[in-house]
Amino acid sequence: MKSEVGVLALLLLAGCGSGVSPAAPARVVAAPDGMCREHGVLEAVCTRCNPKLVAIFQAKGDWCVEHEFPESFCPLCHPERGGRPRTALATSDGPADGTLVRLDGPETARAAGIETVAARAPEGGDELVVLGTITYDAARRAEVNARAGGILRELAVELGARVEAGARLARIESAQVGADRSLLAAARVRLETAEKAFERQTRLAEGELVARRTVEETRSQLEGARAEVAALRAALEPVGDDPALGGLYDVCAPLAGVVVRRAGTLGQLVEAQAPLFEVVDPSWMWAELDVPEAELARIGAGLEVIISSETVPGREFRGRIDHVAPEIDVHTRTAKARVHLANADGLLRANQFVQARVLVPRVGARSVVPREAVQRAEGVELVFVELGPARYEARRVRTAGVVGDDVALASGVEPGERVVTCGSFLLKTETLKGAIGAGCCAVE
Repeated sequence: MKSEVGVLALLLLAGCGSGVSPAAPARVVAAPDGMCREHGVLEAVCTRCNPKLVAIFQAKGDWCVEHEFPESFCPLCHPERGGRPRTALATSDGPADGTLVRLDGPETARAAGIETVAARAPEGGDELVVLGTITYDAARRAEVNARAGGILRELAVELGARVEAGARLARIESAQVGADRSLLAAARVRLETAEKAFERQTRLAEGELVARRTVEETRSQLEGARAEVAALRAALEPVGDDPALGGLYDVCAPLAGVVVRRAGTLGQLVEAQAPLFEVVDPSWMWAELDVPEAELARIGAGLEVIISSETVPGREFRGRIDHVAPEIDVHTRTAKARVHLANADGLLRANQFVQARVLVPRVGARSVVPREAVQRAEGVELVFVELGPARYEARRVRTAGVVGDDVALASGVEPGERVVTCGSFLLKTETLKGAIGAGCCAVE
């Protein structure tokens, strides 16, 4: 349960740390983390005092209709629970996780000496060693097929040749293509005739020399001719519609790369969609890593990976995981993690076995913050995270160790979030009833 603290005036800090000198009284508006004497439940979640909470508990299915309290800690149905929910809110006397502290504005924050820094990711980490296989980048691989059935008249490239995008790979003579091109040529003549007829009939209709019905008939013929030409051009788009080529058409490379497969022989009759070539760009490859099921919780997109192979001794290839498969192989109990690798020198080859060292976060440490950012309040360790100008959220954290002037946090703060350093002591006092700087409390 989150509570909100609005601070209208703040004590000015003499410096960074716990030394403060009062400049103006501060008023705290928050539900104190204590019991509601009138209703016998924790005041922060008292639905009698905070009617807005009713809908939240009802939506969760936690509601005692008879007594109008959450069923899980209804003081009449469950007196043994003491009116306290079984959450972190009631496990200590410190401020609730998510307590919001709001200052009057950025000027007040600056006057109070509030300073923030970004939480860092832990340096170093553990290495998870897994095996993998090099594969082609699917976005840089193309299988080239015959666009129409015919006779293979020319093979323009050898296996292993480097080609540019649009380069001719083969030439095929297709009777069907020749017939369609002839039909298109005839349809274009009919279209030209229909256009002239429509223009003539339109002029005659303007002089009232022909009936409007005649004009509409020629219009209909014109639209039919246009549709016929459009359909034939669409059918010929993969091979071209130049009638001068007859039934010949070229098979071209859709991307720049290396021809790694070539099928067919001169004079062979090939069917439409028959595979003829495979072209790949090996300048970028994928490493598909086999991650054991037990380690998947530690693996995610963005983790750095170092790839090595016995066939390329002394070389390492670095990349980051960009995808983890959502399924586990039923036989190997592993999931695929994909890494994009630069391969300008061509040392990585498809189906090559590799070893990968995945740099995973060290167990127990999620982020690192300066020691002065961590405050202790009545048995709770807190860090204040900046949500926006003059708005801060108290986070309950779990520490994972102290290194010099830094504290490693196991939970509560993510790397990149800005945490309060100078001024964190003063924000802590504003969340505590009766502490230095705290004013009267009222339930919103």
